[in-house]
Amino acid sequence: MNSRILHTMIRVQDLQKSVHFYTQVLGMTEYRRKDYPGGKFTLSFLGYEKSGVQIELTHNWDQEEVYDLGNGFGHIAIGSEDIYSLCDSISDAGGEVVRAPGPMKHGTTHIAFVHDPDGYAIELIQE
Repeated sequence: MNSRILHTMIRVQDLQKSVHFYTQVLGMTEYRRKDYPGGKFTLSFLGYEKSGVQIELTHNWDQEEVYDLGNGFGHIAIGSEDIYSLCDSISDAGGEVVRAPGPMKHGTTHIAFVHDPDGYAIELIQE
């Protein structure tokens, strides 16, 4: 079997705000965006060039209520050479660092957590 993960989809309330966060705060590239007027939604695909894996942001035009994040979704993980500097950059850009960088409990890997504008958790892992 020759398969690979292509993307993870999350629903977002404000597409512009979310695209700004993922591109300007986390440094991703928006690779493509397409409106589907018949279905009243827009898809935006973002990611890092070296990974090939993308995040699909789905914006339903008529969604007024805030999405319930549920209790099954955990987080998106992003590897970085220096999560300490990355967290400083995220904070400086107005992002929310909810767990400062440092060693994980019961291990030696250094991690941090941030939230995107819709409250989705993003784990930063020191590579």
